[in-house]
Amino acid sequence: MNPPQTSAELSPPFPLGRPVRAGVAAAPRAAPRRRKAGRVLPGFRLTMGYTLVFLALIVLVPLAALLLKTATLSWDQFWAAVTSPRVLAAYKLTFGASFLAALVNAGFGLLVAWVLVRYEFPGRGLVDTLVDLPFALPTAVAGISLTALLAPNGWVGQYLEPLGIKAAFTPAGIVIALIFIGIPFVVRTVQPVLEEAEAELEEAATVLGASRWQTFSRVIFPTILPALLTGFAMAFARAIGEYGSVIFIAGNVPMVSEIAPLVIVGKLEQYDYAGATAVAVTMLALSFLMLLAINALQAWQNRWAEAPR
Repeated sequence: MNPPQTSAELSPPFPLGRPVRAGVAAAPRAAPRRRKAGRVLPGFRLTMGYTLVFLALIVLVPLAALLLKTATLSWDQFWAAVTSPRVLAAYKLTFGASFLAALVNAGFGLLVAWVLVRYEFPGRGLVDTLVDLPFALPTAVAGISLTALLAPNGWVGQYLEPLGIKAAFTPAGIVIALIFIGIPFVVRTVQPVLEEAEAELEEAATVLGASRWQTFSRVIFPTILPALLTGFAMAFARAIGEYGSVIFIAGNVPMVSEIAPLVIVGKLEQYDYAGATAVAVTMLALSFLMLLAINALQAWQNRWAEAPR
């Protein structure tokens, strides 16, 4: 009886399906080449080119036209246009009301975001949807609604009038309108950060004996502060350029309740295009400086939070 054959003897001298010529050794099969992952967008150069062209057409060209129109004024004319008493009063009201409204939104926006993230209650989805209402509501509709509500004969104004409180047609009404249109920016900026916050850190602080205020001020607040500053900056920038919801409730009295965008519109109606662009350039420069300061503060806060203790 023949001995059993081993597996090496049973295996063919070359892979199946690949005939080998006599006297020629079978070449090893090359490793399959990996296909590159398909890209949805084109390469960097083309995408970057599209980006720069789009930004130039949408942002840079209008700003350049604004600067060129302002350059037709002499320095004395420019200075007289942007420093007249009426314009200075409009600057003071616009930036002061916008800053105050952004501060209020920072506080109450944080509170609204906290409630939506940390608590379950009936109607939570409805409240979360109502936060976005100022985004979808036309600003003119918001202004008319607030005026009808806060006017001396309105639903709320009729009770404030006997107390000597005037909300509509005063700077206080401007602040209320700016709070209305700016609060979604803070809520939608802080809310995702609160949702992603690590609950283990709060539990560890509680186990170590920290009070609720200490846990919030030393564990939670440093985490959400950059997002809170971002929401504040966005609400502030939005309030500076607001026009539709303010003109109905402001009263538009020069030197009292007239905002800077309304001054620009008034100059355009008088065909003073250079004067309108001069005021607009000044507002643009002031807004840029203030946003630059806020972004620098946010960057410092990020470095401080990431620094080793």
